Amino acid sequence: MSLVGGSLVVVRGAGDLGTGCIVRLVRSGFRVVALETATPLAIRRTVSLSEAMYDGFATVEGVRAFRCQDLPAKWKAGEVPLLEDPECRVLGRLSPVALVDAIVAKKNLGTRIDMAPVVVALGPGFEAGRDVHAVIETNRGHDLGRVILSGGAEQNTGEPGLIAGQGARRVVHSPSAGVATPIRAIGDTVEAGEPLLSIGAVVVSAPIGGVVRGMIRPGLEVPAGFKIADVDPRFIRESCFSISDKARAIAGGVLEAILALAP
Repeated sequence: MSLVGGSLVVVRGAGDLGTGCIVRLVRSGFRVVALETATPLAIRRTVSLSEAMYDGFATVEGVRAFRCQDLPAKWKAGEVPLLEDPECRVLGRLSPVALVDAIVAKKNLGTRIDMAPVVVALGPGFEAGRDVHAVIETNRGHDLGRVILSGGAEQNTGEPGLIAGQGARRVVHSPSAGVATPIRAIGDTVEAGEPLLSIGAVVVSAPIGGVVRGMIRPGLEVPAGFKIADVDPRFIRESCFSISDKARAIAGGVLEAILALAP
């Protein structure tokens, strides 16, 4: 099978890591169909094609996703149909060369090794050789982006990776259940203690100084303890609007796995 000329890949999940994979695949000549839930909860919204579920369209680094009720017969180069299909029902009508599980739920939400000739999953919750053909390491560190063909990725530590010496403190979680109302926007510079957003009547402040890299979408109702914002201590505003180093490394692993394993 030739993998040039528009072979199809289905990607489950179009958050920031899934978007990194989608953009890499599209730029490598693949056609991509992305599947999402009705209300995605990505916080790195400026680099998540999942935002097209709300706005109809979203563009990240020149790749444009468009929400559709049904899969079109064809679409333009550089475009990605985005369907509400968390159960992956559309797969039965397609013949993709690969399926990529980029949900990053830290557990398997229904992806099976027999769903496509090559099935790749990101992060913990999968065993290569049983659930999928390959697992891509998502934990920051020496093995980030590594293609795992036997066994699984590192277990979820529950601790965000270090960026400029900051780990758990740079990620903001909801103190209670409620509706999110942002006070600052992605790309804004904040100092520690400045208000970021409110959850219901509770104002949540920035835990550290930096640039607001992620912010939950306004009006969404979130449970207590949910990830709602991310402050980048490197103070580089431009980084808020481009695919991260982590997502690029993972996307490289996905591309490697598909090219190596496709029959």
